[in-house]
Amino acid sequence: MIYDIRLTIACNYPAAVADARHLLCVRPRGDCGQHVLSSHVDVSPHPDEQHGERDFFGNFVEDVTVRRPHRDLDVEMRARVRVDRAPADLVATPTLVEIADAAITWREAHGLSPIHFLGRSRRIVPVPAVTTYAEEPLSAVPEAGTAVLDLARRIHADFAYEPGATDVRTGVAEAFARRRGVCQDFAHVMVAGLRGVGIPAAYVSGFLRTDPPPGKPRLEGADSMHAWAAAWLGPEVGWIGFDPTNGVVAGRDHIIVAMGRDYADVAPVAGVVVTAGHQRTSHAVDVVPLDDDTGSAGSA
Repeated sequence: MIYDIRLTIACNYPAAVADARHLLCVRPRGDCGQHVLSSHVDVSPHPDEQHGERDFFGNFVEDVTVRRPHRDLDVEMRARVRVDRAPADLVATPTLVEIADAAITWREAHGLSPIHFLGRSRRIVPVPAVTTYAEEPLSAVPEAGTAVLDLARRIHADFAYEPGATDVRTGVAEAFARRRGVCQDFAHVMVAGLRGVGIPAAYVSGFLRTDPPPGKPRLEGADSMHAWAAAWLGPEVGWIGFDPTNGVVAGRDHIIVAMGRDYADVAPVAGVVVTAGHQRTSHAVDVVPLDDDTGSAGSA
């Protein structure tokens, strides 16, 4: 499956910014069942400095500096990506106990090693109520893959997708108590629940295809950057994505931009500016499938 992707981000400041440095995490990854055929990032005003590098987790990060006064910052990312992600065989996965045991004895320390995704992070801390909530579906079946999908489906059923109900600062405990929010909140809740029972879990940012295949329902979050969770299901299986916003396994509808411990690791725009008042930020996403001869693995 090949996609053309366009992301636009617009930031407006109430007072002119004299100097700004940003980290942009918007280009798709070239692994995890994906191949980036092309990608390009344009920034306005034109940066005084701009260079890209891989962060610790293997995400492509753009370092941008603007040293002249500006009231607006506009970012446009265009990419063409081929997704060859095979459907996950959830039945052929170890038990949760086996995965938890393998994770705590793991010795490799590269960016996507499970040891980095077991404990608390900047946006995700242990919440006993979330752990208890996750334990029921996770203990209902022996295969970890099926159990994790059941947790994603439970969050999809119990939580209302309601833009504006939360913001980027909403914590796991608050999102869980409200039972409403957006994909970021649902992903954080799922990651917290999995870590609470000893399963390594990552936060994933990316895109969804805009138009579903014929006869399939439209997925929530398709017109903006999306977020979901990934669970490490042992050394033989590795990382598998699960989308609690839609209650599905992340398949060929899902294009990965970045993986990290939580949103703070993969925010599309981060950095430092000096201004007054509250800035306004908006973004839009267009994902256009160029072929679809094999169908879609990620639709609800």
